[in-house]
Amino acid sequence: MDLFSSAAQADAERQAPLAMRMRPRNFAEYIGQEEIVGPGKLLRRAIEADRITSLILWGPPGSGKTTLAHIIAQHTQSHFEQINAVTSGVADIRRIIEEARKRRGYYGKRTILFIDEIHRFNRSQQDALLPAVEEGLLILVGATTENPFFEVNSPLLSRSRIFQLRRLRADEVIAILQQAISDPERGYGRRRLQFQPGVLEHWANIAAGDARTALNALELAVETTQPAADGTIVIDLQTAEDSIQQRVLAYDKAADEHYDTISAFIKSVRGSDPDAALYWLAKMIHAGEDPKFIMRRLLILAAEDIGLGDPQGLVVTAAGAQALEWCGLPEAQYHLAMVTVYLATAPKSNSLCAYFQALDDIKKQGRAEVPQHLRDSSRDAARLGHGQGYQYPHDDPQHWVPQGYGPPGRPLPHYYQPGNLGYEAKVAEWLAQIRSGRAPGWQQR
Repeated sequence: MDLFSSAAQADAERQAPLAMRMRPRNFAEYIGQEEIVGPGKLLRRAIEADRITSLILWGPPGSGKTTLAHIIAQHTQSHFEQINAVTSGVADIRRIIEEARKRRGYYGKRTILFIDEIHRFNRSQQDALLPAVEEGLLILVGATTENPFFEVNSPLLSRSRIFQLRRLRADEVIAILQQAISDPERGYGRRRLQFQPGVLEHWANIAAGDARTALNALELAVETTQPAADGTIVIDLQTAEDSIQQRVLAYDKAADEHYDTISAFIKSVRGSDPDAALYWLAKMIHAGEDPKFIMRRLLILAAEDIGLGDPQGLVVTAAGAQALEWCGLPEAQYHLAMVTVYLATAPKSNSLCAYFQALDDIKKQGRAEVPQHLRDSSRDAARLGHGQGYQYPHDDPQHWVPQGYGPPGRPLPHYYQPGNLGYEAKVAEWLAQIRSGRAPGWQQR
């Protein structure tokens, strides 16, 4: 490279977007994804030892997939080639394969091929890669935002390890922003910047785990804000909103707004108002509330306030929690909304609070012995008579027999009082028969 080319390259690097300039060059600068690239983790050990095999990096935008590929390029002694599936085709693949074959034959050097957005390759383009990957001529590193089990050919998948990257947490995005603010060479460390409280938090929340989006907002805010007389660039909340096209909500997850909003949300669901419940849900999600926190509260509500009024409420909520775990935001907004509306429109019952009445009696009255006929008969039946006198309900055609199940000499109150709505109304009918000493009409349930 001559002097003019070197100068042109240096100038291009200075003019590159902040997100590109701040791309981590090594693991010391890499923030997030400790689960797969933390010290001692398999992928990190393989990269640092320059012993990687073909792999697929799967994760949402801005989570660090391309950055990991560039760190691989920094650590490897192999030739590193990079293409984007959007702008490349079979001809490019064939050229790279041919060059890799010559490189291995002449110099004994491996070739690592990084394909960004590999899900954009169609089946025939992916098939063109397969022979070279299979014989070890190419080590494939693919990056994708889509599920590779649906978007990448099975033969390629079977020859690759899949590493799933998660969305960056808000604190990790803030750390990345602070890294860019303090870096004197690639970032804004040589400028006098001042940020009003909440600016970095707003960018991190709206970016929703996408570091690139947050860095773009920082760059736009800094580059378009006029310095004060002393040269200080002050970034206020209005500038923060304008630079990322989202308004700041007055919502502090550690203060009253957090507790007041979740309280309004739960009370709206309990009060059977799906419109208000959706409004408070939208406010929390827009403000960056942890969706798992919201779903945990809905799981509690499904038992506490819906209960046996609609037992499917807990099933639906548990399924929503699993969907949230699998999909994450933004897609899981559908699941949060579905669970919210289902519970808000379900028949309500808090009859399961009966448990706490029983618990209170236990605390007040102390330990109660188990009656002889209910004790475990597998150990001391012959010697101590445990289990003697127990009547097995399934021996009766109605699968029910009138016998006591409470502690001896201590008649129990009717803790459980079924409601009169939904499924529980049916429970009330046959439970009344049981408590009156008659065989229940199970078919009514």
